[in-house]
Amino acid sequence: MTPDEITTRPWFFCGIGGSGMLPLAMILKGLGARVAGSDRSRDQGRMPEKFAWLEAQGFTLHPQDGSGITRSEQVLVASAAVEDTVPEVVRARELGCARMSRAELLATLFNASAQGIAIGGTSGKSTVTGMTGWIMEEAGRRPTIMNGAVMKNFASPDAPFASARIGDGDLFVSEVDESDGSIALYRPSVAVLLNVSLDHKPMEELRPLFANFLAAADAAAINADDREAFRLASHARNVTTFGIDNGCATIVVKDGSIRDEGMRQSATVVDRRADTQADLLLRMPGRHNLSNALAAIAAATAAGVDFRQAVEALASFEGLARRFDVVGTSPSGITVIDDFGHNPEKCAATLRTLKAHPGRVIAFFQPHGYGPLRKMGVELASTFARELDGEDITILCDPVYYGGTVDRSMGSERIVAMIGDAGGKAEHIPERSDCADRIVQQSRSGDRIVVMGARDDTLSKFAADILDSLP
Repeated sequence: MTPDEITTRPWFFCGIGGSGMLPLAMILKGLGARVAGSDRSRDQGRMPEKFAWLEAQGFTLHPQDGSGITRSEQVLVASAAVEDTVPEVVRARELGCARMSRAELLATLFNASAQGIAIGGTSGKSTVTGMTGWIMEEAGRRPTIMNGAVMKNFASPDAPFASARIGDGDLFVSEVDESDGSIALYRPSVAVLLNVSLDHKPMEELRPLFANFLAAADAAAINADDREAFRLASHARNVTTFGIDNGCATIVVKDGSIRDEGMRQSATVVDRRADTQADLLLRMPGRHNLSNALAAIAAATAAGVDFRQAVEALASFEGLARRFDVVGTSPSGITVIDDFGHNPEKCAATLRTLKAHPGRVIAFFQPHGYGPLRKMGVELASTFARELDGEDITILCDPVYYGGTVDRSMGSERIVAMIGDAGGKAEHIPERSDCADRIVQQSRSGDRIVVMGARDDTLSKFAADILDSLP
């Protein structure tokens, strides 16, 4: 599809409120296209403020009953996971409408840009996308940014769901997804590879996907601390490596310079290409976020930004919603954190950050589906058992389920049993509201309560409600 066709055809997004769909719809509308959509969450009365905001921005919303598909000129955007029985899909097929997946549309827009920075990997993509986008914004590049999370630097009362930024420059910064193989569609100027680990696909499928992703780019930024990612560097051209622990990386942290400052950290970053260094201040805790910052610096310098300018820009980076997002602290000294952790690596990074500081951890985890839980359940159980101590508590409710034909025979109770077998302390409480009651009941001064999970915007309200219920 040509750029002209993109702006002249009418578009319909099935699931327009989703974390991947909403920013893409915003970018498309920002280009001047006519965009409508539907969402099962809207029909079910969930997140009404989000859909009211979308309507206020000029999006036409319909019930998810097929009534919004009225003519063959419309292009239906639906994820590959949307079933053929969904009314919009049925109606689009009857009318002969073209259909694109979210990834196909994003890749079309991304590849049409003069310069594209694509952030790939199984963990940290959204944070590094936000960081890289902010560096490029501060450098005056006016980027378009496609993210899976709300970027606080671009959010405001008028734009509370700022997971996209519509720029007027020639640069497109986007996270790209390996879970459905669509990462193969992108032709980036700079490919960033953060890590390669188990998530939606087995390792034997991930390795060639990421290798081809690197090979398609003009330049690459690769995490030298991640063994699997570093092994793929031979597939890339014009490589910039980054790392905290790997001494042979291009962009590194100066020995002994890391300083933890509560919810902030600082370090001296060295660019060995020109033997230059700059002091980094980061408003986010955790070594994984320090690594994310190095990734963004490497990406920005590969795209032509001055090294010191890239480092200095991150001092004003405010972070992302639901990425170790501190909701608040109760009068009795109990802190609640909202986090997107949903696969073993993301959960481990969050739990390690929490355990780097004193206090008990109460970890609530809502699995983001029965399928993912079946695929990575063993690794998730091992993560919670390994990263948490005997005094810490893990609580799981049943997985997210919004309908469909998925096999629901294997749920959270299996994970809880495995955590217990591995020496951890965990409870399965099917209903989420009952989990909240249990968390409040068990909490005490000095605890950190972390709410973890994906594909459910209501988790942020759940975390806020817990905070309001604490003494």
